[in-house]
Amino acid sequence: MPPEVAVRAAPVAVLLAALLLTACGAVGPAVEGPATSGPANSPAVGTVAGGLDTPWGVVQLPDGDLLVGSRDEGRITRVPLPGGPRVDLGAVPGVRPGGEGGLLGLALSPGFATDRLVYLYFTAEQDNRIVRMRYQDGQLADPQAVLTGIPKGSNHDGGRIAFGPDGMLYAGTGETGRSALAQDRASLGGKILRMTPEGAPAPGNPFPGSVVFSLGHRNVQGLAWDGQGRLWAAEFGQNTWDELNLIEPGGNYGWPTVEGKAGRSGFTDPYAQWTTAEASPSGIAYADGAIWMAALRGTRLWQVPLDGGAPTAHLTGQYGRLRTVLADRDGTLLVTTSNTDGRGHPQAGDDRVLRFSVPR
Repeated sequence: MPPEVAVRAAPVAVLLAALLLTACGAVGPAVEGPATSGPANSPAVGTVAGGLDTPWGVVQLPDGDLLVGSRDEGRITRVPLPGGPRVDLGAVPGVRPGGEGGLLGLALSPGFATDRLVYLYFTAEQDNRIVRMRYQDGQLADPQAVLTGIPKGSNHDGGRIAFGPDGMLYAGTGETGRSALAQDRASLGGKILRMTPEGAPAPGNPFPGSVVFSLGHRNVQGLAWDGQGRLWAAEFGQNTWDELNLIEPGGNYGWPTVEGKAGRSGFTDPYAQWTTAEASPSGIAYADGAIWMAALRGTRLWQVPLDGGAPTAHLTGQYGRLRTVLADRDGTLLVTTSNTDGRGHPQAGDDRVLRFSVPR
């Protein structure tokens, strides 16, 4: 396949214990992705914003408005919801777009109401990096480095960042097409990273003195926590299986030794897997007992119940490539399209932010 891909703080021990519950089968049996195609159409879908250029990272401000980053332009736009004039906040200094790289993930500080900090993951001249910028009085201040030295490439740059229930910052990275990096604990490529808001290794990390939280990943572009505080990640496979993984501290997810469910000692099998034509997954969100996963090549939104039920596909083929999913406070989902990224077929109005009502 073509290569793609503020919540209340809780004690670290609680998060790590929750993540480790999977060893006891707490999430039910692993499932195959394409078991149920489900309804391809949903009448409860609407466009809340359109005409966006390569949207990738999206965060929702306390007042409901969105900050949307353009991967290829390296700019951030404030998009009012439910509508109104947009505000261009300008280009982020240091962004060097190319291939799958550019301005990627965005995250709000858990203390945004007082510290006004926005975190960004982007491709720079020599690396991928995480910075933070203060957003105040309608302007973004100069970036302040949080973590540098994440390997960059023309593809597999990862890019999703999110704050967990423990108040720590997590980042999904890619192995940049150099698959050996995924198993190299000294490399930040092909990993999920966990750090303090200042970029230091987070307390309780599985490898002392390291920000590495899990390894053996090809290209992680989706991170989300369920109602029990467990971390889930969506990951691009190569030619066979894309994956949704339940992440354990120190877990090894196999790449490049295995892809998909292998049942091999020393590696953690995915909770769910799909053929690459059905998924090519990017962003994920948790809502209503399920992980919701945006599919690029698969051009659909996957609903993956966490009780072991079969996944269901929504919006199949209706809006093209889907990139990012956010759970809005009203119980709906905000989903971005990704048809202007060089691999899609843009239609009038692309790219868009869609509002999707979760089926009950």
